[in-house]
Amino acid sequence: MSRLLAIALLALAVPGPTGARGPLRAVAAENVWGSIAAQLGGARVQVTSVIANPATDPHDYEPTAVDARALAAAQLVIVNGIGYDPWATKLLKANPVEGRVVLTVGNLLGLSPGDNPHRWYSPSDVRRVIAAIVRDYERLDPEDATYFARRARTFETKGLAGYRRLIATIERRYHGVRVGASESIFAPLARSLGLDLVTPPSFLQAVSEGTEPTAADKSTVDRQVARKTIAVWIYDSQNSTPDVARVTAAARKRGIPVTTITETLAPASATFQTWQVLQLRALRAALHAATGR
Repeated sequence: MSRLLAIALLALAVPGPTGARGPLRAVAAENVWGSIAAQLGGARVQVTSVIANPATDPHDYEPTAVDARALAAAQLVIVNGIGYDPWATKLLKANPVEGRVVLTVGNLLGLSPGDNPHRWYSPSDVRRVIAAIVRDYERLDPEDATYFARRARTFETKGLAGYRRLIATIERRYHGVRVGASESIFAPLARSLGLDLVTPPSFLQAVSEGTEPTAADKSTVDRQVARKTIAVWIYDSQNSTPDVARVTAAARKRGIPVTTITETLAPASATFQTWQVLQLRALRAALHAATGR
């Protein structure tokens, strides 16, 4: 018996979704989506996030029996998909529950394993996920549809206002600036900000997937740092491989501003938007230091 199947069997004693009134029970595989779901659900939804520790690498997460029970009791489960959290999909398949709604972000966006899974760094994708979560809430609890629609409007117009202003400011002021990054997590945001991410895509993907970058890619990244053909270096502090640590140290030595991003909320108590704003402000400061703009 596989470990995941054994964990799933432990959850069978937990009642599945029911039609009883009370807060909906939602579980997000990652707290990035969980934070958004909680703000959209308000008092009508109880949201649990499985991966919430900033020190945890979601790529290597090992689920527990507690996780399986949470998924079994949930009326809505939000998973990222795209090969990012396969443990969640396996648990759901091992323990099917009638009436449970599963929102898989990758499926919503038409993406497959091998595509970039870090969709919370794409503002347009975040907007689509927000709409999908609200639709699922309304499907599960139609009596509160007006409440959920109001929560969504407030989140879009007020909650995300600072986040969207920063994105627009950086795109306007630093469009076309050449930057380097440690892995593919930054690629969707770089595209949205109009930055020119010149790190080889195969290097970004290798680090993200935990494989060894090619010698040619390492040489290219080293050369970009040594010649200062990048203005800023951005690295994922939750996935700092020896290669990433070496390049980061070299960038600092060359006087290239360095800033970080993470895969999950940091600190864990932050909301999606406060976390994103903190990172965007740090990136803006690094770009300013590099360009004087």
